[in-house]
Amino acid sequence: MINGTTLRFLQDGRVVEIDFAGSAMRPSTTVLNYLRSLPHHRGTKEGCAEGDCGACTVVLGEPGENGRIRYKAVDSCMLFLASIHGKQLITIENLAQRKGSETILHPVQRALVVEHASQCGFCTPGIAMSLFAFYKSGMEPTRENIVDTLSGNLCRCTGYQSIIRAAQELCSHREPDHFDANESHTLELLRQIDSQSESMQFVHPGQTYFLPKSLEQALRIKFENPGVHVVNGSTDVAIRQNKRHEYLPAILDISAIGRLKGISREGKGHYVGAGTSIEALKEFAASSFPALSPALGVFASKQIRNMATIGGNLCTASPIGDLIPMMFALGAKFEVIGANGKRWVEAEDFFEGYRRNCLKSDELLKGIFIPEIDENVLIFSEKVSNRRDLDIATVSLCGAIRRDGQGVITDIILAYGGMAATVKRAGHVEQFLLGKKLTVQTVDEARQLIARDFNPISDARAGNDYRLAVAGNLLMRMVE
Repeated sequence: MINGTTLRFLQDGRVVEIDFAGSAMRPSTTVLNYLRSLPHHRGTKEGCAEGDCGACTVVLGEPGENGRIRYKAVDSCMLFLASIHGKQLITIENLAQRKGSETILHPVQRALVVEHASQCGFCTPGIAMSLFAFYKSGMEPTRENIVDTLSGNLCRCTGYQSIIRAAQELCSHREPDHFDANESHTLELLRQIDSQSESMQFVHPGQTYFLPKSLEQALRIKFENPGVHVVNGSTDVAIRQNKRHEYLPAILDISAIGRLKGISREGKGHYVGAGTSIEALKEFAASSFPALSPALGVFASKQIRNMATIGGNLCTASPIGDLIPMMFALGAKFEVIGANGKRWVEAEDFFEGYRRNCLKSDELLKGIFIPEIDENVLIFSEKVSNRRDLDIATVSLCGAIRRDGQGVITDIILAYGGMAATVKRAGHVEQFLLGKKLTVQTVDEARQLIARDFNPISDARAGNDYRLAVAGNLLMRMVE
C-alpha cells in the first residue's frame, strides 16, 4: 500500500522535504539540477550530462550491513531526485567544517592542496567527492584501486599523477572525521525517514513517480499502469532526459526493493538479484567468480557502477551491453515474475530485437542464475572501444569453450556484441571449430567465416569492414 507522497532525504545535517505537487521540479529532475538551483550548492558542476566526466560527482550515504553508513560516489547528472528518498546527500560543500571565521579542510581537501592536485579547478569538486568515498571505504590505497576510483573523473590539466599521490598519502593514514562524529545522529535520522515510509508515490502535474519497497507492490503498480516505464538505476533513461528532453509521464523505480538485491549461492551456481549493482557484482566476481572480472573491469566507472544494476543493464537489451555476451557464454537463466507467477528464460531467448526484451506488460526481471563453470571450460572476454575505461563497446566478444582430455572442442559459444541488432552468436564459426583443437591455424581459418554470420552496420563508431576485421582479431585472442 502506498503511504507516502513527500520526498525526504538528508542534506546539510537536516531532513529536506519536497512535495512535487507544488514544485517546479519533476520527481525525475536530476540531483545535479536540483543542486544547481540552490544558492549555496553550486560546487557540483555539469560537464557532460551523460556520466562521462565526473564533474558532477556527489556521495550518497545509507545504512550498511555492518550498522555503519556506507558511502558511494555517484554521478548526480544521472541520478533522479526522487530516487534518493531516505538517503544522505553529501556534496563538496559538506566536506570542510566552519568554526566561527575559521575553515577546517577535510583530509581529502588538505591532501589535494598539499600535492597541488588542482589547476583550473572545474573538475576538482567531483574528484574530491570520489576520493572522499574512497577514503571512507577503507580500501587499500593501491595504485590499481585509486585508478579505478578515479576512472570516472576526467581532468585535462593535472595529468592525474598529483591526484594519485594525494590519494595514496591521504589513505595511508586515515583518521576519524566529522562524518564519523555525527554518524549516530545521521543513522537515527535515516531510520526515522525509513520508519515513516513504505512505498512512495510522488505526483507532479507532468509526471507520476512510483518508488515501492516491496516486489508485490511493484508488480501491482506495473499491472495497473501498463505504460509505466521501469527504471532500476536510471543511468540509461537519465541520459535520454538530459540530451533529448524526454520526460516520461510515469516511472516505476524499483531500486528500493531489497528482495531484488544481493548474490547468493543456490545449487550448482549463483543467483544474482536484478537490483544488484554492477559494482557489487564486480566485487563478488573478484573474490568468487573470476570469469566475470574481465568484462566488469572495463564496465563504465565506479560512479556509474554504483548506480547501474544487473537488471537495468540487461533489460535495456542494447546490442553493445557489456553483460549480455557474458550471459550467453555462461549459460545464464533469467527469472521473470509477473501476475501469472514466475517463469525461467534462457539468456539467448530473453532478447528479441534491438532494445527489445521478452518481458510482458505485467512482468519484471527478478534475477539471474549463473551456473558453475566446469574446470574444462575456457571463458574469455574481449572488448574494443575508443578508450579503455568508461566507454561503450564498438565490438565485444565473450566465449565459452569446452575441451576433452585431448584438447578437442566439444562445445562452444561465441557471443558477439556490436555486430547485429542484438547480441548474437557466431554460428558458422562455432560449427567449424567443433571437433577441432584450439590452434592458431584453426582459429585463423575459422575467422574467415565471420562474414557469413554477421553483416554489421556502419555508424559513427565504426564501419562494416572495421567491425568484421575486429571481430576476427578478437577471435584470434583466444589462442594468445
